[in-house]
Amino acid sequence: MTDNGSADAVKIERIVDAPLALVWQMWTDPEHFKAWYGPDGATIPVAKMDVRVGGTRLVCMEVQTPNGPMRMWFTGEYREVVENERLVYTESISDENGHVSSISDTGMPEGHPKTTEVRVELADIGGRTKMTLTHSGIPQGSPGAAGWAMALDKLTAYLATYSDR
Repeated sequence: MTDNGSADAVKIERIVDAPLALVWQMWTDPEHFKAWYGPDGATIPVAKMDVRVGGTRLVCMEVQTPNGPMRMWFTGEYREVVENERLVYTESISDENGHVSSISDTGMPEGHPKTTEVRVELADIGGRTKMTLTHSGIPQGSPGAAGWAMALDKLTAYLATYSDR
């Protein structure tokens, strides 16, 4: 496992003990995606995914706060879909209808890009899967980078229980 990247991109590489087709489903099937996505403590009550080039996605992440649940919405468009190999989509903070929010409305620091890009590349290595995630526009060492590391840990754990079924 390596976690590295440039100043403006998170890059995380993992090798998971699961077949390529199953790992692909984790990224493209809304029910699987909801089971693992987000940092520790987050749940995903909504994941709408039209996984085709030009298709849209809308994801709601909910976290518990001292003041009750807080929901964050993300929307995007699929730019590349190569089954069992590569998935590329944009991501923007939005409202529950998928309307992109202005950066000033999101609470993100000034200079945070309005739209980022997530690239997931998969490769079979003898029945296991090498997964490389690159999220451009999210700085290494940022809360977003930490969130991805936690999410991929959750994905690895979910895959382990899934393959035991």
